[in-house]
Amino acid sequence: MQGASVITQFARLSVAPMMDWTDRHCRVFHRTLSRHALLYTEMVTSPALVRGGARHLLTYSDVEHPVALQLGGSDPSELAEAARIGAGEGYDEINLNVGCPSDRVQSGTFGAVLMKTPDLVAECAQAMRKAVDVPVTVKCRIGVDDQTPEEVLPDFLKRIRDAGVTRVAIHARKAWLHGLSPKENRDIPPLDYDLVHAMKARFPELHISINGGIEGLSEAQEHLGLGLDGVMIGRAAYHTPWDTLARADSLVFGEKDPYETPHDVAEAMIPYIESHIASGGRLHNVTRHMLGLFQGRPGARAWRRILSTEVHAEEAGAHVLLDALAQVPRELAA
Repeated sequence: MQGASVITQFARLSVAPMMDWTDRHCRVFHRTLSRHALLYTEMVTSPALVRGGARHLLTYSDVEHPVALQLGGSDPSELAEAARIGAGEGYDEINLNVGCPSDRVQSGTFGAVLMKTPDLVAECAQAMRKAVDVPVTVKCRIGVDDQTPEEVLPDFLKRIRDAGVTRVAIHARKAWLHGLSPKENRDIPPLDYDLVHAMKARFPELHISINGGIEGLSEAQEHLGLGLDGVMIGRAAYHTPWDTLARADSLVFGEKDPYETPHDVAEAMIPYIESHIASGGRLHNVTRHMLGLFQGRPGARAWRRILSTEVHAEEAGAHVLLDALAQVPRELAA
């Protein structure tokens, strides 16, 4: 477990929590690419942990640090207990989801719908903070439905700040709770980066990360250069992991990058893959997150084809990864 000030430094660049994507195998892969970027779990609901006893959802590898647990919920006491469980498992940060717009999440009265009840969010955050020693953060939208973001977002930030939250990640889009699917909510509502930057000017005491539509490190550096404290990247980190994360340590954190080529990264994953298979796991559990490693490079299509078709066989092991790797010319892969 890392100290709060150290985690804040890592939050200069983070990989967004993404349902069905940022599981523990994905996070090990992303950590192989960057030693410093802050990683987030998929959202785990507080009822699942507290009432359902789903501790298996918290399984992770020690190599993932710094790693944050994202919780979904709206009951302050239950969230406090879930945060306590997460901190007890060694997570470096506990994050409250106030951004997911899915129907399933809304029916549980958490996620983006909580933008409508900032007092409740503040109560939840305060209860969580009192329960744990690690940082409690919030990920939110700029507003939902017919709300006016210029009005609701400053009020929201003030309330969570007054509850003791010092770090927030803002997805720079509204969420439409009715009429748009979660996928459409990631693309259709217009981005308002200027509003997020304005919030940093208005709340200089808050550590603010911007999220939404950011395609890579050059865009991330632009936002950082304009005064934001952090950048959270989602789909780009998943679909083009080498281009997005492999130079993050040098360009964002001023440290040495772990590997020179995507070939090196793939080979570095082999011990983890072999260990996972030896413990009863399947190759596909890991390699499904690695499909974009060579995106835009010669041999990338053959790499994806082999890792999409040959990984499901009962005897599929690391040799399948090596077969796929052989399809990518090493001298062209950097």
